[in-house]
Amino acid sequence: MSATHRIAPSILSADFARLGEEVRAIEAAGADLVHFDVMDNHYVPNLTIGPMVCEAVRRHVGIPIDVHLMVEPVDRLVPDFAAAGANLITFHPEASRHVDRTLQTIRDAGCRAGLVFNPATPLHHLDHVMDRLDIILLMSVNPGFGGQSFIASTLPKIAEVRRRIDAHVASGGQPIWLEVDGGIKVENIAAVARAGADTFVAGSAVFGAPDPDGGYHGVIQRLRAAMDT
Repeated sequence: MSATHRIAPSILSADFARLGEEVRAIEAAGADLVHFDVMDNHYVPNLTIGPMVCEAVRRHVGIPIDVHLMVEPVDRLVPDFAAAGANLITFHPEASRHVDRTLQTIRDAGCRAGLVFNPATPLHHLDHVMDRLDIILLMSVNPGFGGQSFIASTLPKIAEVRRRIDAHVASGGQPIWLEVDGGIKVENIAAVARAGADTFVAGSAVFGAPDPDGGYHGVIQRLRAAMDT
């Protein structure tokens, strides 16, 4: 496995009654990031968690917190999540009136910044902001709920974003992570890696199916091993 491959378990699938224990367990099991899904029942049809929960999680883990904002508008919440301990903040371009300004707001708050693309969202939003991105997140399900099945048409989109990132870096640009979220599991993570992803969000695959012998460590190791198949 490449050292640049990262596993980011999504706490959307965790046991919220034991959230501190859950995030400590995934860090101990070798997770690289904590993926933190923020939904507002406006941009997406669900309501989840906010900065107070992010601040609580921060006290339990040392690994980066990867905040995915599925909210509209975006800018008002950025400083709150940065203050709560977020390390990366991503948002959907169609949820911001001024994508460039929102990216700069995230960076000014001391976080790494990125854009998120739904399965049917075109990639033209990348055309003029590649120099401001630290991460690009492609959704391989329609956002709003955990436990959905991977949308296979995301694979060529991953490959196209990988091509854009590689061209950007080759021309002297900064490295950009390529993250994929939705339906990632042992059976398909190799195809997603081959398409060009380097960061993998896994919710129910980790929290919903721990290894009977190895717990979260076992399932994270199976995900890593499957990337090489």
